[in-house]
Amino acid sequence: MTQSLQSFTPGGLAVVIGASGGIGQALTAQLAASDRFARVIGLSRRDDALDITDADSIARAATRLSDTGLPLRLVILATGLLHDGDMQPEKSWRQLDGAMLARSFAVNAIGPALVARHLLPLLPRQDKAVFAALSAKVGSIGDNRLGGWYGYRAAKAALNQLMHTAAIELARTRPQAICVTLHPGTVATTLSAPFGGPGHPAVAPEAAAGRLLSVIDGLTPAESGSFLDHTGLPLAW
Repeated sequence: MTQSLQSFTPGGLAVVIGASGGIGQALTAQLAASDRFARVIGLSRRDDALDITDADSIARAATRLSDTGLPLRLVILATGLLHDGDMQPEKSWRQLDGAMLARSFAVNAIGPALVARHLLPLLPRQDKAVFAALSAKVGSIGDNRLGGWYGYRAAKAALNQLMHTAAIELARTRPQAICVTLHPGTVATTLSAPFGGPGHPAVAPEAAAGRLLSVIDGLTPAESGSFLDHTGLPLAW
């Protein structure tokens, strides 16, 4: 279902970073179908050489977005790394590896912080604008009852803190802008495919994208700095 996104002033720019992934593709398509934005741009490492672990790459992308001349009203950061080749979520402290931890932090926390550094200044000083980074419920310290997944949990917790801190600074110059982290739920994508099961039913990327856009449409400055789930409810830090 396409969201109307009526809370946004029409005619601006919407950007999805990580647009080649399952959720990213669905978000880009639904934003374009909403007709609320003058232009929707999807960026990814695969298609646009945007590497969120490379500050120069992010700076070049920011220049490209600024050069459109359109007010940047929505940024959705749909990137993340849980597993890749030899990198798998740790089941025990015995599996902790410095290089793997650093890689998780680079993609899941530091990269989004660098994106925020370059794109938050492009948000308009008036009217609603949203910077939303996809986090994960397992990044909640208060909700952690199972243990394991050290690197991913810690990196997503760091992401939540980084975005919360950015939201405080953002409010000083852009009081109507909103910076949040969102938990999309379990989605049928490459990232979550090996870890699904009866206790974690996955939804299609299209359904997940619709839920996220519905939450984004309902956000107000009062929610800036929050960590929310796909229904808009706050999650424990």
